[in-house]
Amino acid sequence: MAVTLPAPGATSPRAVALAGGLHPAGVFFLLAGAFLPIMDFFITNVALPSIDASLHASASELELVIAGYGVAYAALLVLGGRLGDRYGRRPLFLGSLVGFVVASAVCGFAPTVGVLIAARIVQGATAALLVPQVLATFHQTLEHERKARALALYGATSGIAAVVGQLVGGLLVSADIAGASWRPIFLVNVPIGLIVLVVAARIVPTTRSDHPVGIDLPGTVLFAATLTAVLVPLTEGHSLGWPWWTWAMIALAVVLGAVTFVVERRAEWRGEIPLLPPSLLRLPSMSRGLVMVLAFSIGFGAFMFVFALTVQDGLHADALHGGLAILPMAVMFFLGSVFAPRLIGRFGRAALSTGAIIQFAGLAALVAVVVGLWPHVSLWDMALPLALAGAGQSMLFAGLFRSVLADVPIHLGGVGSGVLITLQQSGLALGVATLGTLYLARAEHNTAHAFAAVELVQLAIIGLLAIGVAALPRFTKAAADAPVLDA
Repeated sequence: MAVTLPAPGATSPRAVALAGGLHPAGVFFLLAGAFLPIMDFFITNVALPSIDASLHASASELELVIAGYGVAYAALLVLGGRLGDRYGRRPLFLGSLVGFVVASAVCGFAPTVGVLIAARIVQGATAALLVPQVLATFHQTLEHERKARALALYGATSGIAAVVGQLVGGLLVSADIAGASWRPIFLVNVPIGLIVLVVAARIVPTTRSDHPVGIDLPGTVLFAATLTAVLVPLTEGHSLGWPWWTWAMIALAVVLGAVTFVVERRAEWRGEIPLLPPSLLRLPSMSRGLVMVLAFSIGFGAFMFVFALTVQDGLHADALHGGLAILPMAVMFFLGSVFAPRLIGRFGRAALSTGAIIQFAGLAALVAVVVGLWPHVSLWDMALPLALAGAGQSMLFAGLFRSVLADVPIHLGGVGSGVLITLQQSGLALGVATLGTLYLARAEHNTAHAFAAVELVQLAIIGLLAIGVAALPRFTKAAADAPVLDA
């Protein structure tokens, strides 16, 4: 239950925390802690060519630098929320922040691409333990307008992190500080993380759930193994010529997926709440919405990966211009996210369809510009199509998230939200592994056509989503009030 306290301005952050509340300064530093992991998913895209040149990484290894982080994050997100519920959000937040900072330092000093990939996986794992504590603390300590404002700020933080990730990544790589090339994109996390750690330790209250949900270790291990069995052959298969073991791992992934479903269903029959509750997945809003979120995320994750490579490797732009190239899309995505809830509340599913059509138009125009003007494509040529794509996808993204939780029972809101974010992160990683591999295979011959091939797949996905939103539930007040993430 939230704690009612005097006006935050009249009490020090430390005193508010000791009383079990959360001062606005505490909100800020919790958001800063969440900002770093979100930014780190995107900051690496513009550094891939520099990492390749420095560590002599293969194409599949570059994919793993991105996808390894995403899979670890996706597989452990719900576990992170449940550990915080059981053992306390503050110690989980602080402990995982320490782990994230250490993993970032290892990334920054990685002598080989293998060490970098391993450290990125640890980064993703610690991020999964860190991020759920932020929203869970908001839900526990804030009420009414303060809670709504904090959750809105979290959504804005996600958008800003994507923008800053691309821009800061490009700036740091281009600056080549002390001849370190790409390494500062990870090392910058260390001083920021340490500041957040020291301050948050004093002003973030200790909270935990009065009725914590079980950990479901078997479900977590099986789900992580399934994702890994899918990811590894998809990223390594093309460069290695698809040896027998890649097909064996894909077959194993199917078996592991089936075993995961059986184990989760039996856990639910025993009265437990598994990692991926089958009863939730049978809800029409959940099953249909999750399929759409997964498809959307596959396209989005692939786009961010291939666009950065197209601008830098194909158009020979430096890392800074690679980051600036995505700015129109990122800014419109952020602005669209601010207005999306009001538009969706007024127009319902029609707003989602309109958003999908706008995104489709923007991406189609972008393909036409890239293919038609190649190789003399400027950032200004791509600005308007990217802005359209960003505006449209912000509406679709917000609506899909809202629809998935429409019919989830209140007492399972956190579990449902955890499943949603898990599938989203899985989609981002799978997009890099699948469509990213398609791009790398075709880019050897023609970069513009490789980009167009990936975007044609994404356009097909967006087209299906524009039609498929009719199968989603109508948006009601209950859907609007659905929780965001309290896993």
